[in-house]
Amino acid sequence: MSLEVRVSRYNTMHLIVIILSFVVSAVSAATYSDVTVAEDLYSRATTFTNPIKLKDGSDPFMVYHEGYYYLTTTTWTNIQITRATTINGLKTATPKVVWTDTTASRCCNVWAPEIHYVSGSWYIYYSAGTANTFDNQHLHVLKGSSNIIWDSTWTYASRITIPNRDVWSIDGTLLVHSTGTYIVYSSWDGSNQCLWIAKLTNPTTVGNAVKISTPTFDWEKVGANVNEGPAFMYNGGRTFMTYSASNCAGTGYKLGLIELVGSDPLNPSSWIKTSTPVFQTANGNDQPGHNGFFLSPSGSIYMVYHANSVSPGTCDGARYTNVQPVYFHSNGSPNFGDPRALSDNIPEPS
Repeated sequence: MSLEVRVSRYNTMHLIVIILSFVVSAVSAATYSDVTVAEDLYSRATTFTNPIKLKDGSDPFMVYHEGYYYLTTTTWTNIQITRATTINGLKTATPKVVWTDTTASRCCNVWAPEIHYVSGSWYIYYSAGTANTFDNQHLHVLKGSSNIIWDSTWTYASRITIPNRDVWSIDGTLLVHSTGTYIVYSSWDGSNQCLWIAKLTNPTTVGNAVKISTPTFDWEKVGANVNEGPAFMYNGGRTFMTYSASNCAGTGYKLGLIELVGSDPLNPSSWIKTSTPVFQTANGNDQPGHNGFFLSPSGSIYMVYHANSVSPGTCDGARYTNVQPVYFHSNGSPNFGDPRALSDNIPEPS
């Protein structure tokens, strides 16, 4: 056999091997790609429906950080965090228990945990008290060990002691203002459950508290005189605070709205309350309330809140968690609309 023939046959065989290798690689890549795309489409659905948490969905709070949505709710005996890359994904994600406490003064009735970034660290603000009674609730703080919420080990930082009124306190949330960071919470004043504010000197220490809202309208006093569950949102240089009014176990639980119009948050006259409720029972969602706000990846504002499937409502773990976008009126004030029907397909935040 001549050298030319041997070279020709070698080149032909080599070419066949190259072609076969390319075909196999292409098929493998296509198969892998198809599976990957299918999985991605499943996990990144373009819409979601409520509820996103059915059991123990009350007092929800959400934050979006570095590609993940983080959700906390009242689970009564511990603090759990759920995370997912989409709102829809929160439905099936496995919660992580990040805190359980056996200390008698704060072991039980663990309510309304919220995750906040303060002074370079993540903190969880929550309410807790003693067993077999709701009468000893106070505000407490955990500190995270990592800048990544999910990776944090949480340690007990402190009980928040209000110098001028160390009494029953729940539903602490944070106001970020040009003059500092403040905690706003709910506490009794006689027969009225009111909203109070105190300035943080550090993430676990505050100054004296000032009352900024008392139940005065009839719709704030259905079943009990209640202002609780404050939550803050910021839009166009304006600061708005929603809150929950009336008895959670009644027929009148709903959201009210207060705007910070003055330069000093500790001055009660700096706060102006809207005279009518802004979010209430509709579309099969009864007694909606205790909401929070979070930003989407693009900076749009969304609200998370709990609701009941029955009326009168309940104050227990039967409440479920819903999410929907917030819109704005032409004057810049928020337009919450109605609670969306559970059958609605809501676009995933962008």
